[in-house]
Amino acid sequence: MVEINQEVFSKKIDGLGRISIRPFQIDTDISMLHSWVTQPYAKYWGMLDKSLEEVQTEYKEIEDSLNHHSYIGMLNNVPVFLMERYKASKDVISEHYDTQESDYGMHILMAPVEKRISQFTWHVFSTIIDYFFSLPQVERVVVEPDVNNEKIHILNKKAGFVYQKEIVLANKIAALAFCTKNSYRLALNQLEKNGK
Repeated sequence: MVEINQEVFSKKIDGLGRISIRPFQIDTDISMLHSWVTQPYAKYWGMLDKSLEEVQTEYKEIEDSLNHHSYIGMLNNVPVFLMERYKASKDVISEHYDTQESDYGMHILMAPVEKRISQFTWHVFSTIIDYFFSLPQVERVVVEPDVNNEKIHILNKKAGFVYQKEIVLANKIAALAFCTKNSYRLALNQLEKNGK
């Protein structure tokens, strides 16, 4: 049994604090998650009208899966994002491209913003990518955001994701993009060179 506060990854950010990632705990986290996914900003999550029970059922399926897992991200021990990691070859996404065993997909949902912090979303996003590439089984990260989700496209491209094509999924037209360890490293080097 995983303990509630068992971290899988953490990173200290100068001037911000410590971002840590721990497994999602359905019993204690579901009410908080329901309050996030039913707010207008979370429209791309596709759960605006879902009841607490419906969200719980969906996340119980994820937690019962061997190939799909959810995590809560914390800033200085305060929950600030949800992250999902899934094995691409075992997901519906595998029908849309030639998957490799080392491909893992991710989904990210930020908590509602209480106060704006400069570069905060980028710090969260890059911590998540650092986590993925810290795992020995991950060589490439796959994303399939809604084509209209401009905010996530900006973050993806900043991190070195290369966009391949648009695909039709059950609930959206998605942009399929990939990030390798090398493309991420090159993107970080470019940001450093540009002083960002």
